[in-house]
Amino acid sequence: MMKKILIALLLIGSVASHAQTLTSGGKLKPEQAIMDIRHYTIQLGIDFNQHAIGGSTTIDFILSKPTRVLLFDLMDDYSVQNVLVNGKMQAFEFSNKLITVHLDKDLPEGRASVKVFYGGKPHVARRPPWDDGFTWTKDSTGHQWMAITAEGAGGKLYFPCKDHPSDEPNEGVDLIITVPKDLVVAGPGILQSIKKHGETATFHWKTNYTINNYSILFNVGDFQPFIRPFTTVNGTKTTVQFYVLKEHADKAEHFLDIFEKTIHEQEKYFGEYPFAKEKIAMVETPHLGMEHQTMVAYGNKFRYTKIGGEDYDWLMHHEFGHEWWGNKVTAKDWADYWIHEGICSFGDALYTRELAGEAAYNKIFQQSIFGIENKLPVVQHPDMDEEAAYINDIYSKGAFFMHTLRYVIGDSLFFPALKKFVTSPQYTYDNLVNTDDVEQFFTKESGQNLKPLFDLYLRTTAKLEIHVQAKPGNKYLIQLTNIGIPLPMDVVTDSGIKHILANGKGVTIESKTVPVVDPEVFYIKRVVIE
Repeated sequence: MMKKILIALLLIGSVASHAQTLTSGGKLKPEQAIMDIRHYTIQLGIDFNQHAIGGSTTIDFILSKPTRVLLFDLMDDYSVQNVLVNGKMQAFEFSNKLITVHLDKDLPEGRASVKVFYGGKPHVARRPPWDDGFTWTKDSTGHQWMAITAEGAGGKLYFPCKDHPSDEPNEGVDLIITVPKDLVVAGPGILQSIKKHGETATFHWKTNYTINNYSILFNVGDFQPFIRPFTTVNGTKTTVQFYVLKEHADKAEHFLDIFEKTIHEQEKYFGEYPFAKEKIAMVETPHLGMEHQTMVAYGNKFRYTKIGGEDYDWLMHHEFGHEWWGNKVTAKDWADYWIHEGICSFGDALYTRELAGEAAYNKIFQQSIFGIENKLPVVQHPDMDEEAAYINDIYSKGAFFMHTLRYVIGDSLFFPALKKFVTSPQYTYDNLVNTDDVEQFFTKESGQNLKPLFDLYLRTTAKLEIHVQAKPGNKYLIQLTNIGIPLPMDVVTDSGIKHILANGKGVTIESKTVPVVDPEVFYIKRVVIE
């Protein structure tokens, strides 16, 4: 059962890395490096007949120094009518996915606002969520059903923005979306209002949390919201919600029962749900799913498996886990994408540990090791774009690395440290992170130099090399040959399992049979016996 779940997760990464044609990130443009994005207000009307959108986006930002040029990213699918800077019309060019605003005099450092009026037919996703874009479809009752996927392409898929993972709107987003009156808009944050006017309805969603660009989106459908009160692990009163198609309303209560179990388990390991001041929510989508902040996309069609005798939904658990790993803790460069996907996937295995026990948890990694490709390092180089960074191993090898790290430093240090990292202001919300931050944190918390382990697993494609050399008198020298720190290791001998601290000099053990190193598979390794 869990093997199938792991394979499904790996397939997500595999297909995505090949199907994605749009991308975000890369080298930050100098003209954008001086902008600190504070807030977006996106006000759009949705034309289902033409599969088009139109309206405006207001970008509030702070300049670190004066400039006469402003750059914003937007897909070429649209036409831009006007650009206002601090309320004044300005000249601009729009080509090659860039809006270039030419100012007649310096815009001083400090706060500024740009409003862009635009419209057009957005890029259509060919195979969402592995390909980004809009999905225009209908449910089985004939109602319009629309979804957006933008993890690879970024926010520029449908609104002008600074499309780089290193900058998020610290003061949140307002989404003001107008649709036909019989439809419902599901978005991030808190629903402020629904205003009906003739044949249309306008939904205003607002989040005050910082939010990554690809989570700034909405879904539209014939939804019925199911809402329950919920108390977090820290005692915060909030709600858990499910925006489900009305045709599937009979499935909502059981879905929420399973969802609540997932929430409790995630909170046990990672601390209080990160956005409790707003809501905990999922929305039914025509695509498989995505980790959109406070309104997670769910399209697994209520296909449950069993863990510990209870219904479990791997898609629900994984995408919801990104509320901690991806949304609360966010990588500032796509090069560090494993922090999102690898640690989140490790969290999926912790659910099995919680419900089915340690042996079932270990079996996940004993199987998943065969899916690790090692074609490219997990962390390749700075300034990567999303498409280049999105390889299978950010899931599988990233998760296995956390499994190894747990074994190396031990549960008494690992689990408190993991929770401390994801609950520390230094590494969360406005404060984006990279791999060095994770390494330095665990090094400090464990009191061990973990840099060589991080480097080997994440920055190379090498496996841990273990040399086992036979010596006279039924003795064997066990030696680490490509890492400069000692590592704990279990070794099966004729008299049972011995726990050693292997190192570069070698540790001698006695056994009448050839020793078996690391039988439970805590390391990605290459063992040479002579």
